[in-house]
Amino acid sequence: MIFVNNFDPVLLEFGSLQVRWYGLCFVVGLSLGYLVIRWAFKKEGLKMEDLESVAFYLFVGLIVGARLGHVLFYDFNYFWRHPLEILMIWNGGLASHGAAIGLLIAYLLWLKIHKKKFVQYIDALVLGFPLVAGFVRIGNFFNSEIVGYKTGGDYGVVFARLGEDFARHPAQLYESLLSFTIFAVMIFVYVNYRDRLKPLFFVFLYMGLYFGGRFFLEYTKDLHVFSSDFPLSMGQVLSILPVLLTVGYAIYYPKISKR
Repeated sequence: MIFVNNFDPVLLEFGSLQVRWYGLCFVVGLSLGYLVIRWAFKKEGLKMEDLESVAFYLFVGLIVGARLGHVLFYDFNYFWRHPLEILMIWNGGLASHGAAIGLLIAYLLWLKIHKKKFVQYIDALVLGFPLVAGFVRIGNFFNSEIVGYKTGGDYGVVFARLGEDFARHPAQLYESLLSFTIFAVMIFVYVNYRDRLKPLFFVFLYMGLYFGGRFFLEYTKDLHVFSSDFPLSMGQVLSILPVLLTVGYAIYYPKISKR
């Protein structure tokens, strides 16, 4: 089956003010992710004022890291020539690997300023991340960006706003489905086995599932940064370290043990 994506990236217009699908998806993902994290904080008996504080740091780290990641990893030459467009995040262009780096730096900064322990909050915080990632990729779909390779058959998505009349893999929706599946797995494990798991388990569970899945989904993307002779994409190269760290965690710490 073929679906024609002819969505206008702009959902609503009020004079010069535009509400874009991408921005709406981003806000929905952030809101739902925050509610999940708030729920986890209550289950863990953590202070709500700490959540309000760290949420601000993480939001700034997410935006800055994701945007700079896109600029540096995927389109540096363009943004070097058009530096003001770095600020135009409503046009899309957020990199998940950059977001991960930005979130980590922001969290470490918050820990240092507020003198908190790393492991005390991180597992509760990471539960909301897959929702944000999933909705951002839906926003990419509305923007007709991060498209996949041609399917070569009578199935896929035609991105008509790109002036195309052939079907591609909806790579954005593949990643969105991956993120929502990871979210379901993490919540199931959290609800049923949380008390028997080592600290940092959910951090590495997310890293392993997301970046491991991302490595394989990159094969569907029509997104080139390196030369065609190089066998891996930028997304695959950047996914290797998180996967290796997850393997290291699995080796040195048993997955399930009593606290």
